[in-house]
Amino acid sequence: MWKKIDRQLLIITLVLVIAGFFIFMSAALGLLARSGASLSSVAFNQLVFGLGLGVLALFATTSIHYRFWKKYALYIFLFTLAVTLLVFIPGLGLSFGGATRWLQLGPLPSFQPTEILKLGFVIYFAAWLSANRDHVKTFSFGTIPFLVLLSIVGGVVLAQPDTGTFMVIAAAGIAMYIAAGARWRHIFSLGGIMLAGLATLAFLRPYVKDRIMTFLDPSNDPMGVSYQIQQSLIAIGSGGWFGRGFGQSIQKFNFLPEPIGDSIFSVAAEEFGFIGALLLITLFILFAIRGLKIASRTPDQFGGLLAVGIVILIVSQSFINIASMLGVLPLTGVPLLFISHGGTALFLALAEVGIILNISRYQKV
Repeated sequence: MWKKIDRQLLIITLVLVIAGFFIFMSAALGLLARSGASLSSVAFNQLVFGLGLGVLALFATTSIHYRFWKKYALYIFLFTLAVTLLVFIPGLGLSFGGATRWLQLGPLPSFQPTEILKLGFVIYFAAWLSANRDHVKTFSFGTIPFLVLLSIVGGVVLAQPDTGTFMVIAAAGIAMYIAAGARWRHIFSLGGIMLAGLATLAFLRPYVKDRIMTFLDPSNDPMGVSYQIQQSLIAIGSGGWFGRGFGQSIQKFNFLPEPIGDSIFSVAAEEFGFIGALLLITLFILFAIRGLKIASRTPDQFGGLLAVGIVILIVSQSFINIASMLGVLPLTGVPLLFISHGGTALFLALAEVGIILNISRYQKV
């Protein structure tokens, strides 16, 4: 089995995971110094449930034929949607920072069910597109059903609220729709509808408007809504060309909010400098190139669309996180995959890589 998989993609993933481990452990020192939290408790969920079980999931999904996911696509999607809806049940859903995004099931560690919903959406949409290839180019039977599906997922995700995750899902969906042969005028129509939806969301939810205004003017209210982006830019700028050195970040101790979460790229840029940050970004670019190359060589449309969806899920989320820390996009709160704290995100990302590796076993040479 391992002789036939795409080794380049596997190596890129391993490098990201190893680099992520060291960056995470360094960033966790800032949280330890700040809150007095036990480093072992902070790292346990990441290393055991994220990395440990994630590696097992990668092995498992690599050995499962990718067409298995097509056979049960609808059931997988409905299951992930139902699990995500559980966060709205009192006693099961956990709230933090004004958002209800986490689920606590008995003695199990809390997890973020939108991570599995992202994969469920991609699997079902790939199956739907491949089964309706003759209707993809039509507005009534291609674009409208896509909008309905995206609205269902968006309604659940935005109600939490989790705007960043919805952006990632929408990016993956649009990429798959383009790959399936959609007309560009329909794509532009979708873009217009989404911009109108974003404007409406900013009007209804002040925090979205605040993030957009902060993006437009990062110097506004530096001790309030602009605090995170200000501290992030200070950390990145102080890293210079080659960084302060591993473990030497100053911003992670008392200034950066969520040094092991949203702001972890800033910690990495401060410690490893412009060169280190560029290498990290390059790894994600290489991941995208290799993954999309696998998608272009699949023997059937479902496999190709599934690979495209997963690649865009991983890469778009990572670039949205990096861009928000650089001030290129508004802050979203999505983690940097393979790097940030979040056992669920790491577990699912490795499982998704396994699916791509399985697809690569059957690619045309």
